[in-house]
Order: sequence, then structure tokens, then C-alpha cells
Amino acid sequence: MNIGLVGHVDHGKTTLVQALSGEWTDQHSEEMKRGISIRLGYADATFRRCPGVDAPECYTVEETCPDGTESEPIRTVSFVDAPGHETLMATMLSGAALMDGAVLVVSATENVPQAQTEEHLMALDIIGIENIVIAQNKIDLVDRDRAERNHEQIREFVSGTVAEDAPIVPISAQQEVNIDLLMQAIEEEIPTPERDPGDEPQMYVARSFDINRPGTTWDSLVGGVLGGSLVQGKLTEGDEIELRPGREVEEGGQTQWEPIETDVRSLQAGGEMVDEVTPGGLLGVGTGLDPSYTKGDALAGQVAGTPGTLPPTWRKFTMKIDLLDRLVGLDDQDIDEISTGEPLMLTVGTATTVGSVTSARADECEVALKRPVCAPEGAKIAINRRIGARWRLIGIGTLTG
Repeated sequence: MNIGLVGHVDHGKTTLVQALSGEWTDQHSEEMKRGISIRLGYADATFRRCPGVDAPECYTVEETCPDGTESEPIRTVSFVDAPGHETLMATMLSGAALMDGAVLVVSATENVPQAQTEEHLMALDIIGIENIVIAQNKIDLVDRDRAERNHEQIREFVSGTVAEDAPIVPISAQQEVNIDLLMQAIEEEIPTPERDPGDEPQMYVARSFDINRPGTTWDSLVGGVLGGSLVQGKLTEGDEIELRPGREVEEGGQTQWEPIETDVRSLQAGGEMVDEVTPGGLLGVGTGLDPSYTKGDALAGQVAGTPGTLPPTWRKFTMKIDLLDRLVGLDDQDIDEISTGEPLMLTVGTATTVGSVTSARADECEVALKRPVCAPEGAKIAINRRIGARWRLIGIGTLTG
């Protein structure tokens, strides 16, 4: 299963992933320089139990318990570390499409809510994620009174939201304090979803890579790699798959999008090469694609599956709209109705695209997309409007046709 780490920038999401998995998910050079997550980061962690020990002290990610006995694995989860910076909201929303549950990370050193704390919680509600645990991080940097006031601020903030009944666990990711308590809360609040293994495979692509080193000769080239999560069915090495919307092709002076077909040449899950994958967890799919197609996340936002079984590709669609009462973080700024001709940034699944409103009515609008998306009718759409220097979340859409 996939668990998202969401929250405001610099509240400790990436440090918490490291405490749980031992992996630092910020690998991009610009991320290392700026100290923030820019792309979605992934890390797997196996939750374990020390036999004969009462909860919550029984939970660990170590193979050996403090008394020297071997711990027993409970389940492996994949963490999606979503960027908290305000300019990277689209990346966060694409990550939310992969999440079965979420840990909302809130720093005890700042007042609640910060702008992206509120925006991320609203995004979880829009995408439909209801299983949430709240990690009150950095308790090692404040005194008891400040921590208790912060806890009350968190409780007031989530009142009336999808996270109203979520447990709040005080932790220090940096010092690895109460990580066992957090694991217990995750085990109790975020169950592994039930899925039908007989469904046709469908994978949301969130990343794509060219793993060949510069200077690799033609006879040593390896096909492009897709990263993401299988949301239904199973994939097996040797399977034929297609990707939609695919690639842009120009014919007779006009451009159109054609599905890309390829085969599965390797599968990686949990850091190991496997022959077959089932839903839940993050995976890498080695393909026979020309690596130039997959370089630099070029296929992020695509949907992969058995040829002929995927949802339709939309270059324009109609969506029902439900606008927020106000702009997140700006209590005094109402949201104007969507108008004909205005541009919107839309996130559908792991795809983010810009659309122009061709017709707007009170509760629905028609949108022509700059880049098409593959999605079923009924899909949820995060709607963002350009306000000032950034895109701001203004509401939710439902694709109707």
C-alpha cells in the first residue's frame, strides 16, 4: 500500500520518511541545494513487531529487537513524500492520486495552520483520502506548554474536516522519538485496501526515467523505465502494455495523440527485482521503450495497462464543479465563479494539464485541454486558478463526459 507524507514545507516530511525507511528521498540536485522536495520521493519500509512485547513498544523497522531477538514483519508500506512548497502543489496532487492513506506532518514550532498544511488537507479531501494520521513533529524543539498549545491548534484546525477524528502523535523525526507510536497509529488507522486481483491491470505513472549512462553504446542500451503504482490487477514480466494518452504525432499539418505500446521487460518492487506485481506499493517497470520517450519524467501522468482496456483519452471534457468557500490561507478573499475563456490548471490522477474554459455555467464547465488526459467518467479533478504569481487551489471537479 502507499502512504503519503504531506504538509507544509520544512515541517519534516522527508526526515520522517528517513526515520521510517532509512532512505533520504530528496535525490534531485536542486532538492539537495534548496533543502526542499521538488519531485515526488519514494521509499519502502517494512513495519515489524518484536514478539512478546506489548504495543506500542513492539513496533520497529529494525530486523533485530532491543533484546536481540529477531523481529517479525507485519507489512511493507511505500511512502510517497509529497512536496510542501506552495509552487509545487500540482506535484503534491499527483502524489495524492497514488495514496491509500496519509500522514499529515505538522511542526510544533509554528502556529497552525500554515498555508500548505491547510491546502494539503483540502487536497486529501478532494482526492478522497479518508484514512489519516497526524504527526506533530519537532517536539524536541519546544517546551511542554508550547507543544500542548500546538496540539490544541491542530485539533481545532482539523475540526469539521476529513481528519477530524485522526490521532495526533507527538514525535521527533530527527531524534526518532515516538516513531513506534506513529507506526502503531498507522497500523490501526490505515488498513491495506481490498482489491480484486482479477481486474485488468492499470498503473498510474508518476515518474519516468532513462537509466542509461552518458556514452552508453547502442548495443548496451536499456529501455525506458516507468515509476508509479498499480491501482488494480497484476503485471507480469513479458506482458504487453499500452500507455495513454501516449505521444503527440503530427500528420497532415495536424497533431494528434496516439497510444504507445510496449512490453514489460523487468519489474522492481520493494527494492528487489520480481516476476509479478500486485496493487499497492510503488514499482519500477522496465520496458522496451526508446529511452528518449521516458527521459526526465516525460511520461509522468500517463496510465498504463493491457491494450484496449484503459479509460478514454480526453482532449476536452465537461466537469461538474464545486468551488471552495474561500482561498486557502486567505480568509478575506472569496472565490469568483469560473468564467468562459479563463485558463485553469487541472490535476487528474497523476496528470497535470492546463485547460481553457470554452463554456461556463453555474455548476459545470467545458474545458479544452492543452495536453490530453486518460481518465474514466466520474474521475475527481483538482481545479487551480492563476492568482498573482502562482496557481491556487479553488475547487474540485467531477468528469462527466
